[in-house]
Amino acid sequence: MSSLKFLGISGSLRKASCNSGLLRAAQAALPADATLEIADLSDIPFYNADLSEKPAGVVRVLAQMGAADALVLACPEYNYSLAPALKNIFDWASREPNNALLSDKPVAIMGAGGGMGTSRSQYHLRQVCVFLNLHPLNKPEVFANAFTGGFDTAGNLTDPKIAQLVADQMAALAAWTRRLKAD
Repeated sequence: MSSLKFLGISGSLRKASCNSGLLRAAQAALPADATLEIADLSDIPFYNADLSEKPAGVVRVLAQMGAADALVLACPEYNYSLAPALKNIFDWASREPNNALLSDKPVAIMGAGGGMGTSRSQYHLRQVCVFLNLHPLNKPEVFANAFTGGFDTAGNLTDPKIAQLVADQMAALAAWTRRLKAD
């Protein structure tokens, strides 16, 4: 495996989202042998088994998931849990035969939010990962406080300590992906 393809997914749909800003910081801090594409969830409807055809946005994101070697999840915290947009795309993806888009895929989780910086939602997301047979990276963890000046008004990361954690996490994800793919 020479070059790694990561897919970044932000659970926030806001244009100036700090969680999307974390993904942009991850793009800028990738190891030389990796790329990161950021998925757009803004046109993804709630999963509904009554739909006879997948909407175009769902088809697009599922194709991105299928092409990715690993996922980078930016996980906001809504009411102590993960955001519906993030959970929803996993609900769509998990319906693929044999969970083929997700099973055994490496994952890095990061998040920006209030006081505890999305720690509770990240732990809930880890529970979802268990069911989907995703393999989250354990360390380093990235919990950013979105309200203490570490992001600009467009949601871009400006805190050098968090930026270093993001860079360290991307390097660790590359190593984790190579390790899992070698097995």
